[in-house]
Amino acid sequence: MMLARVADSLYWLGRYIERAEHLSRLSSVMLNATLDQTDSGAHAVRIAMAAVGDPADGVDVGSFEAAEALVLDRSDTNSVVSSLARARENARQVRDQITTETWERLNLLYLKVTDDKAAKEFSDGSANFLHDVIADLHLFKGAADTTMSHGESWRFMMLGIYMERAQLVSRLLEVCFAESPVHGHVDDHVALVSVLRMACALEPYLRVYTAEIEPRHILEFLVFDEDFPRSIRFATAQIEQHLSAMARNAFIGERPGPERLAGRLKARLQFADVDELEAVGAGPLLTTVVNECARIHEAIYETFVAYPLETRLPA
Repeated sequence: MMLARVADSLYWLGRYIERAEHLSRLSSVMLNATLDQTDSGAHAVRIAMAAVGDPADGVDVGSFEAAEALVLDRSDTNSVVSSLARARENARQVRDQITTETWERLNLLYLKVTDDKAAKEFSDGSANFLHDVIADLHLFKGAADTTMSHGESWRFMMLGIYMERAQLVSRLLEVCFAESPVHGHVDDHVALVSVLRMACALEPYLRVYTAEIEPRHILEFLVFDEDFPRSIRFATAQIEQHLSAMARNAFIGERPGPERLAGRLKARLQFADVDELEAVGAGPLLTTVVNECARIHEAIYETFVAYPLETRLPA
């Protein structure tokens, strides 16, 4: 079985990588929305800010500075630059577990966003800057998938990616479609398109529903689609798959193991549908996903990281 500190670093490497990509995409969509000098554009910006926990009340939601802070503010522990710095530090601690191609891609991206010229490059061309960051993060994931052995190291990193993705997408949909969202139910066309872009889902969505952009269809696609890799159902299925594979070599105590919790969440999404979601509201299900992911996270730590030493000692 893998050392606890190694599993922990790989898990958080995946989470920070996914967080950096999500924030970069939200910042990109937010900046594009500011070009639309209407209430629709402002609404899209408020959605992005609320999705990262900043309601943007009392500030100019169209400000360039807000997007720049999401990317380059080193004092914000959840900014892109902070997430990449933590991802790199975790990768450095487990350098022997990842390939040279994977390490080099992450290291080059870290040097790019921490360079003294990064703020000027962002100011001169924020769209290109964010496009390059997102592209480099895709290259990192591609390098990991195609050059790392698909054993425990790779699985812990993928587990972190999908855990983070499930929670981030759930939070985004909560902001937009919960019964009492902070900024009102989203039904404006421009704002709905922006939500799809924030989830990197616009083109895949259009291939399924053509030009019919409706809240019901967006919820159905981003929550229940089993083939789209950024849907909540897909992410939870991947979480359950990776945990089930790793649980064979883990000691499971009296509490339910993380793979059982993930299996329950997977089944909950597999047998639900959009009609049920409309009947009871999206809020309860999305809240359940967030809460269950938190329970799975705790169970992962109890099983693979913070377990009692005596459970691993020979009898």
